[in-house]
Amino acid sequence: MKFKKGDKVLIISGKDKGRTGKIIKSLLREGTVLVEGINLKKKHVKAKKQGEKGQVVSSPSPLNISNIKIICPKCGKATRIAYNMEKGEKNRICKKCKSKI
Repeated sequence: MKFKKGDKVLIISGKDKGRTGKIIKSLLREGTVLVEGINLKKKHVKAKKQGEKGQVVSSPSPLNISNIKIICPKCGKATRIAYNMEKGEKNRICKKCKSKI
C-alpha cells in the first residue's frame, strides 16, 4: 500500500472533498484507510450503568485509497507516489518535486 500511518492526505472525492487529515490506520486487505476527523459516523451508545447517560459518539469510518492523495511534506502539494530503489531499499518519491516522502 502506498499510504502509511501518519501520512497527511487530501480527500479528492466524497462528502469531505477538499479537506485534509492524518492517517490513523491503514487497512491493507480492504484497501482502505482511517483518516482523523474525516468521514465521521455517529453512533448512539446506551447507558451501561444506572444513573449514567447515553450519548452520541462520532468515530471515523474507512475511506477507499482511490479517494485520497498524499500531501508531500517538502513541496506541500497533493501528489501521486513513485518508487525508487536505492541501496537495496525501496523509497517513496513525490511525483512533483522528486523528493523522498
